[in-house]
Amino acid sequence: MSLASRIAYNTVVSIGGRAMGVALSLVSFGLIARYLGQEDFGSYALILAFLSVFNILADLGLYSLMTREISRTGADETKIVNNIFTLRIIALIISLLIAIGLVWFFPYSIKVKIGVALASITFLLLSASQVLMGIFQKHLRTDKVALAEIVGRAIQLGLIVLFVYLDAGFFALFGALIAGALLIFILNVVFARRYVPLSLAFDFSYWKEVLKTTIPIALAIVFTLIYFKIDSIFLSLSFINKASVNALADVGIYAVAYKILEGLIFFPAMLVGLIMPLLSKFAIANLVDFKRIFQKTLDVLILFVVPLMIGLIVLALPIVNLIGGDNFGPSAPVLQILSIAIGLIFFGNLFGSSIIALNKQKTAAWIYLGGMLFNIIANLIFIPKYSYLGAASTTVLTELLVTVAMLWLIIKTIKYLPSFKIFFKTIPAGLIMGVFIYYFQAINIILLAGLGLIIYIGILYSDFNTEP
Repeated sequence: MSLASRIAYNTVVSIGGRAMGVALSLVSFGLIARYLGQEDFGSYALILAFLSVFNILADLGLYSLMTREISRTGADETKIVNNIFTLRIIALIISLLIAIGLVWFFPYSIKVKIGVALASITFLLLSASQVLMGIFQKHLRTDKVALAEIVGRAIQLGLIVLFVYLDAGFFALFGALIAGALLIFILNVVFARRYVPLSLAFDFSYWKEVLKTTIPIALAIVFTLIYFKIDSIFLSLSFINKASVNALADVGIYAVAYKILEGLIFFPAMLVGLIMPLLSKFAIANLVDFKRIFQKTLDVLILFVVPLMIGLIVLALPIVNLIGGDNFGPSAPVLQILSIAIGLIFFGNLFGSSIIALNKQKTAAWIYLGGMLFNIIANLIFIPKYSYLGAASTTVLTELLVTVAMLWLIIKTIKYLPSFKIFFKTIPAGLIMGVFIYYFQAINIILLAGLGLIIYIGILYSDFNTEP
C-alpha cells in the first residue's frame, strides 16, 4: 500500500471509529441522564467537567512531543516512548490528586467529592492511552486506536444498561466508566507493544530535557484552555453579562452552538495527527518535502472547510433545533458566527503542529499568551453589550489573531508562503451548494447535507477535470 493510500485509509478509519465512539458515548450519556434525573445528572456532569480541567493541565504537551521525537530519523523510539509514557502517568497522578484534594474546598455535595475520586481513575486511564497515539500515528496504524475505543465504549454502554436495569445507583455508573477506560487502555498497550517494547522508564536526565522542551507546549495548552473556557464563565456572571435578563440561560444558548464546534474540530486534529510524523521527520531532514506535505494538507483542509462553513451558516437553525430543540433557536446566530471560528481552528491545527515540528514552540507560547489576553479583554468589552453574540464574535477574532500569527511564524521560519489558490475553486462550488440547501431546507437535514455535498464534490470534480 502506498503512503498516500495508508494515510487515506487511516483517516477514514479514524473518522469512522471516532464517529462510532461519539455515538456510543451519546447513547450512554442519554441513558445516564434519564436514569439519574436532572439534579443527580448535574452532579455527574459537574464531576467530569471539574476533572477535565486538571486532566488538560497535566497534558504538558507530551503527546505532541512524543509524536515529533519518534518520527525523526535515527530516533531511539523505545527510550522516547517509555520515558514520556512514564512522565505522563506521573503528571496525571499528581494533577488528579490535586483535583481530589481541592474539590473538598468547594461547596459541593459529598456525592460530588467522592465521585471526583472515582472518576479520576477513568481520566488517568484514558489520558495514559492518549499519549500512546503518537506510536500509532508514526506507524500509520490508527485503526488500532479506533478498534480499542469502539470496544471500550461498547462495553461501557453495556455495563451502563445493566446498572440502570439493576438500579445500582449513582456510583455504580462510574464503575462502568472505569471498566470501559481500563479496556481501552489495555488494548492500546497491547497494540503499542507490537511496535515498541512498552514499559516504565526513569531516565531523569532525559526527563529534564523533555520538560525543558515541553514547557512552552504546556503553557500554550493552558493559555488555549483559558480562552476556550473563559467566555462561558463571563457569560454566567450577571455583573459582566449586563445585556442579559438571564445570564445562565445565555450560557445554555451559547453552549449548544459551542458543543457543535467542539464536535466538529476533531476531524482536523485527526488528519493533522496522521501527518504530524511526516512533518516532524522532514522539518529536520528535508524542508522541500516539509513544504510539499504542508501544502497538500492545507489544500485538503480548505476542501473541507468551505462547504462546512457555508453549510453551518445556512442550516444553523435546523441544526440547533435538532440538537437542543425549538427552545434553542437563539443559538442559531451564535453558530453562524462560530462557523468562521471552526474554519480557522481547522487551519490552526495544521499551523500549531507544524510549529512544534519546526521546534518553534517557545515562540508559539507567546502567541497563545497574546491570544488569551486579547480574548479576556475583548470578552470584557463585548459581552456586557452583546452577551452570547459578543462572546462568539470574540472567539472568532481570537482564533483569527492566533491563526494569522502562527502562519506568520511558519513563513518566517521556513521562508515559504503557502498557496491558498484552491479557494478560487472551492468558494464558487460552496456557494452553489449553499444556494441549493437554502432553497430546499424543508428536506430532511441529513439527506439535504448529503445532497449538498454531492453537488459540491460534483462541481469541484468538473472544475478540476476541465482545468487546462
